[in-house]
Amino acid sequence: MRADETAQEAEQPAAADAADGGAFPGGATTLWHGRFADGPAGALSALSDSLPFDRRMFAEDIAASRAHVTMLCEVGLLSASERDDIGEALAQVESEISEGRMEWAPTDEDIHTAVERRATELCAAAAKMHTGRSRNDQVVTDLRLWTRAAIDEVAASMRGLARTLAERARHAHEAGMRLPGYTHLQQAQPVGLAHHLAAHAWALLRDLGRLEEARRRTDVSPLGAGALAGSSLPLDPHRTAAELGFAAVFENSLDAVSDRDFVADTLYALAMAGMHLSRLGEEIVLWSSAEFGFVELDDAFATGSSMMPQKKNPDAAELARAKAGRLIGHLAGFLATLKGLPLAYNKDLQEDKEPLFDAVDTVRLTVMALDGLLRTASFNADAMARGADDPFAAATDVAEWLVAAGMPFRDAHALVAGLVREALESPDPGTGADRLVELVSEHPDLGPSAAQRLAPGGAYHARTTPGAGGPDAVAPQLDRLDAALAEASG
Repeated sequence: MRADETAQEAEQPAAADAADGGAFPGGATTLWHGRFADGPAGALSALSDSLPFDRRMFAEDIAASRAHVTMLCEVGLLSASERDDIGEALAQVESEISEGRMEWAPTDEDIHTAVERRATELCAAAAKMHTGRSRNDQVVTDLRLWTRAAIDEVAASMRGLARTLAERARHAHEAGMRLPGYTHLQQAQPVGLAHHLAAHAWALLRDLGRLEEARRRTDVSPLGAGALAGSSLPLDPHRTAAELGFAAVFENSLDAVSDRDFVADTLYALAMAGMHLSRLGEEIVLWSSAEFGFVELDDAFATGSSMMPQKKNPDAAELARAKAGRLIGHLAGFLATLKGLPLAYNKDLQEDKEPLFDAVDTVRLTVMALDGLLRTASFNADAMARGADDPFAAATDVAEWLVAAGMPFRDAHALVAGLVREALESPDPGTGADRLVELVSEHPDLGPSAAQRLAPGGAYHARTTPGAGGPDAVAPQLDRLDAALAEASG
C-alpha cells in the first residue's frame, strides 16, 4: 500500500440528515444542491457516501483537476491568474491530506466533493474548477489513473517473486536437487527442483502478460465526456489526456462514463494471479509437512501453536491459498453488478472501487509474503532425492527401454505394470522397490541393462526432451526464463 493511501486513517465524520451549510459559496451543501429543498436523509448518506474508501484516490483526483484547470485556461474559460490561484489551492489541499491535516466535513460525499469543497474555501476561483466536468467523467478518470499506477506496482512485485523463483531454481539446478513429480498427488516421475520452481515462475509471467493487457485497456482518458453527452463548452479532451499521460482518448461519451471493463480486466488478472499464488502456497504447505519434509520454513515466515510447543505452521502459504477465493469473489461479484446496467452512468458503478482496491492490496501483500518465504526457505535435498530415486518412479523409463528395443508401447506398459504389481505384492512391503529391481534384472526381455534405468538419478537424468524436467533440458530453460524476465522488466 502506498504511503499516500495510509496518510488518512481518522474516521470520516458521520453524515448528517441535513448539513449546516457553508461548504460551498452561497451556503451550498452538495455539488447538486440546487434541485433539492433539503439535504439527503442520514440513511441515504450513509449508504452512498464513498469517502471512507475513495479518499485513497486523492492524489489522482487532484492531478486530474490540475489537468482540467490547465485546459480550461488554454481554451479561454479561466484566466491565467485564476488557473494559478486554483493550482495553489489544490497544492495546499494535497499537502493537508497527505500530511493528515485535512479536516473532513459531514458534507464530503466523496473525495471529489472534499477536494473541491476545501479548494473553494481556500480560493473563490475554485468554484469554476468543475466547469465542463461531471463527477461521472471525473471519478472514472481518477480510477483509471489509480488503476494504471496500481497495476505497475503489482507487476513490479510479481516480477520480483518470479525472479526469486528463478534464482532458487538456478541454485537448485547447480546443486542437482531433484524430487518426485506428482499427478493426482501421487508420485509419478522425478524432475529437478529447478524445473518445479520454474513452472511457477512461468505461470507468473503469464499473469504479468494479463496485467499488461489490463493496463493497456485502462490507459484511456474519459475526461471531457461530461455526465454522458460531452459539453457545449470548447473543451479539449486530448489536452487533458496528454497532461495526464494517457495513451488514448475516449471515442464515445456514453461509453466513456459507463465503461468499467478495465476494472473487470484487472480483477480477472488479479484473480488468476491469486489462483497461481494459491497453488504455490498449497505446495509449500505440503512440502513443509513432516510427511513430505521437502522444505523448512524460516521462523520469520511461520507461526507456532498456542497449545502444541512443537508446531511450526506455514501460515503465509495457507493465507496465500485462502486469498484466491476472496479474489475470485471480487471478480464474480463485480461482473454481476455490471451485467444489468443500462447506459450511461448508474450509482451501481460506485461498487467498482472496494473490490478493486482490496484485490490490489491482497495480491501485493500475498506476493510480498511468498517472496520472503521462498528467499529464506531451506530445501531438504536428501528427503526429495529419496522420493525421486524410488525405483517405482522409473517404471515408465523401463517401458521406454523396451520401446527403444522395438516393442509396442502398450505391450511394454503391460509388461512393466505386471512386474510392478508383483513387486508390490512382496510379503515385506519395505522390500517392494528392491524386488522390482530384481524382477527387471531377471526378466528375459529386460535384464541388467534395463535395470540401470531404476538406479538413483537414472530417471531424472533421462528426461532430455525440450522443456523436460531433467538437468540437460532444464539448463536452457532457465536461460530462457531469465531472458523472459528481463523482457518483462522492460
